[in-house]
Amino acid sequence: MEVQTRVDVFEDIFLVFLGLGTIVGVVVISYTLYNAYKYRDTGDPGDDEDLPSVGELPTGGKGGKKLFLSFGLSAIIVISLVVWTYGMLLYVEDGPDEPEEAIEIDVEGFAFGWNFYYENGVESDELVVPVDEPVRVQVTSDDVWHSFGINGLRAKADAIPGEQDETWFMAEETGEHTVECFELCGFGHSGMNAPVEVVEQDRYDEWLDEMLTMNITLEDENGDRVTEGFELSLEHQENDQYEEDLSFSYDEADFENGTISITEIEQGGDYDLEITPTDDQFEPVEDSVEFVEPVDETYTLEGLVEETEETDDESDDADDGGDN
Repeated sequence: MEVQTRVDVFEDIFLVFLGLGTIVGVVVISYTLYNAYKYRDTGDPGDDEDLPSVGELPTGGKGGKKLFLSFGLSAIIVISLVVWTYGMLLYVEDGPDEPEEAIEIDVEGFAFGWNFYYENGVESDELVVPVDEPVRVQVTSDDVWHSFGINGLRAKADAIPGEQDETWFMAEETGEHTVECFELCGFGHSGMNAPVEVVEQDRYDEWLDEMLTMNITLEDENGDRVTEGFELSLEHQENDQYEEDLSFSYDEADFENGTISITEIEQGGDYDLEITPTDDQFEPVEDSVEFVEPVDETYTLEGLVEETEETDDESDDADDGGDN
């Protein structure tokens, strides 16, 4: 079963109301013109029992059967229309029947911009989504009231501090849209926009991979690349909260001229980084890396040679003092 977008639903509602309104309008106007012509004043009242009299409540003749028939048909049409429209609006509110297949993105508004947080830990100031895939967004605000909206995709949700408002959308075509704020929130309200890029699924997967790319370069104190004598390890700071083990280790063989490009990590977040020497040539390095977007870091490995030289110098001075 093909999933309808919010745009499809609103267009269906519009077309149904337009078509039904046109039919009702044509019937009513035609029947009015027919009766106006049929009961026109010809100067001869005749003996038509259906002919209305001035001041008389029109019943349509024959004991009011036409009147009750018209009211009955109108009631059936109106009730059916209300029930159908309510069901369609529930779909707009709740989304597709299988919400677990939707992409979930948290949206945070602030004065005056938007941040987008993906399930895999990626953070971005632009919204990138795949075409023909339902997207659910949880919207909140960091400061004052805002209102998240994508006009071209018929998506809108309130952004209120301390609260979560949910909406969803699905784009049928690739292209560009704009996230706007529909709540007057301050002097920068008119510029509180963010780009929306709808791309093919393959391009979306590539974008996520690009956002979770970590480039690490190792140098010594002279600025030369370090190519041997170390190991690098990464571990997610909330590793125990995930089913998979988010611990990664690399040695000098994984580096090329002192640089490694890590693309295998699929979950962003805060990672503990540790560079451990294997030949006691360098001091160990410990750091915390916020891996929510592409990372490009250079680490300087401080050697132990100077400390050894200083120790030797102190020993020489002590020997000289002893000789004197």
